[in-house]
Amino acid sequence: MKIEIDNNSGFCFGVVNAIRKAENHLDTAEKLYCLGDIVHNNKEVERLNRLGLVSINREQFSNTKECTVLVRAHGEPPETYKVARKNNIKIIEATCPVVLTLQKKVQRGYEKMKALNGQLVIFGKQGHAEVVGLVGHTEGKAIVVNDTSDLSKLDYSRPISLFAQTTKDQKIFEEIQNIIKKRMAHFFKEDELPFFVTNSICRQVSERDKAIKHFAGKHNVVVFVSGKKSSNGRMLYEICKTVNSNTYFVSDQSEIELSWFKASDSVGICGATSTPRWLMEEIREKLNQTFD
Repeated sequence: MKIEIDNNSGFCFGVVNAIRKAENHLDTAEKLYCLGDIVHNNKEVERLNRLGLVSINREQFSNTKECTVLVRAHGEPPETYKVARKNNIKIIEATCPVVLTLQKKVQRGYEKMKALNGQLVIFGKQGHAEVVGLVGHTEGKAIVVNDTSDLSKLDYSRPISLFAQTTKDQKIFEEIQNIIKKRMAHFFKEDELPFFVTNSICRQVSERDKAIKHFAGKHNVVVFVSGKKSSNGRMLYEICKTVNSNTYFVSDQSEIELSWFKASDSVGICGATSTPRWLMEEIREKLNQTFD
């Protein structure tokens, strides 16, 4: 059996940075709180828990005082920092630079829409940590659309400013743009549409689409490794599945079924931006031991 791990899979820069900051702090401290799971991968969260990282929710954060809390790569709304100041909480800032830039753009876009009696729209997953942070920079007024079916929420007779969660699908984002444009054309002249688009999908993430298609097409069987909470993981898995129907989603080696494989297969192992390399290597080792 030939087994290859996709070199383009694994943690993106923002996740690597957040984990490094957590590990550095825990080198000299017994405990560090993190607002939400540091990454959408339960196995990596469990590893960091053993080092002393403790995930807390927003209610626990509000009731916590005089401690240190890491803000993960997804970012946070302004309210989080107000609570930290009030409760004398030291913040370790690990918001991804791409998300941090997007938060500032969303805030400026919201101010512009307020002045024009318009709407700020975010293509993203309702309740996702990054989206919660972005909506917080609009006084909670942003309209979140997960797909084209949510576009009925918009008033096309008013200006619209469109942004995207950094890990969303580029093709769907373009489809949403086109639909909004067509619907607004019923109320405005084509060259006067008050429609402002910011393509805020992370390039590091969007470029993985093409790379993972190529990778999936090279192998008889593809094992896609991701935490079940990962939006990016679900999206990339679906892309692999369209290219290679023998693609299987697993969270760790215990979910591997040997009936998926033949000893003569070429097997590709890949994953999401939240998938640790060591987890993919564990799966390769299991298959090597079984089919050697």
